[in-house]
Amino acid sequence: MNAVAITGYVLTGAYVMCMVYISLFCLFQLHLLWKYLQKGSMPEPVKSHTMDGDNFPAVTIQLPLFNERYVAGRLIDNMVKMDYPRHKLQIQVLDDSTDETLDITKQKVKQYSDEGFDIELHHRTNRKGFKAGALKQAQDTARGEFIAIFDADFMPEHDFLRRTLSYFNKPDTGVVQTRWTHLNQSYSLLTELQAFQLNVHFITEQTGRYKGGYFLQFNGTAGVWRKSCITDSGGWQPDTLTEDLDLSYRAQLRGWKITYLEHVASPAELPAEINGLKSQQYRWMKGGAETAKKILPKLWASKVSLPVKIQGTYHMLVGTLFPVVFGHYFLLFLLSDC
Repeated sequence: MNAVAITGYVLTGAYVMCMVYISLFCLFQLHLLWKYLQKGSMPEPVKSHTMDGDNFPAVTIQLPLFNERYVAGRLIDNMVKMDYPRHKLQIQVLDDSTDETLDITKQKVKQYSDEGFDIELHHRTNRKGFKAGALKQAQDTARGEFIAIFDADFMPEHDFLRRTLSYFNKPDTGVVQTRWTHLNQSYSLLTELQAFQLNVHFITEQTGRYKGGYFLQFNGTAGVWRKSCITDSGGWQPDTLTEDLDLSYRAQLRGWKITYLEHVASPAELPAEINGLKSQQYRWMKGGAETAKKILPKLWASKVSLPVKIQGTYHMLVGTLFPVVFGHYFLLFLLSDC
């Protein structure tokens, strides 16, 4: 057998492997779509007025920021308008900025502190651990039984806490995650495409995983953690760029549950220019690979069911689909000349 024939067989085998991988991905997506289309199994809406008077739990809102001068002030203004008892609410502004954002947050924190809000500024000159490092450090002074986290570009509704906290009615509920919506979806074709991609995740994938009893993820923002869940699961760890995915899986491996609320929308702005989108996607792809390397051995060594392990593996390796698709077309090009 000559070298050309051997090369052809090798390329054909690699091409078939790519096709199998892509087909499996499609089947997993179809399975989540099937679960999504099933009736029931989602948490029933809980009336927010079930919490009255002193029954409201203490809540800490954490706002991690880095060089967000255009939205930092708007974010803080929105947080102090939360429809929640002021004496039960603490706001932590975690601003590691190196630009004029810090001046904005200092002014806002002083303004609202003078008005009687329990609000404080945490500024680090050493960004060790980035967002995870800021969250980890701030947790030591977080007084809330529950911790809500919002990134700089989010604008949650004022009844967000009332609508989400009622779902912590089971002691093993560690996280309540809400659905992202998009303030600037119609800005350009770029934002329309991002919105479509995120809607698939938040409407089909997250709901499908919830209905199927699979592991979900906290999406880094627009959700609420039970503080004891964070502590019990090992806290925020800075060894991956997707600290949210990492802690979500560690918490669920410890027996905590994540409740997903598709009917509670949290508006946010999408990256409006390509460099911002590239930076975001880089973090998500690299962080997903780092988390897979860290968590997959623990997932497969755990006692969770085989379907949960398989779906969790697919979930964390979903970023590998892109190089496989590229390899598929590259191999197809080479084989066309054979």
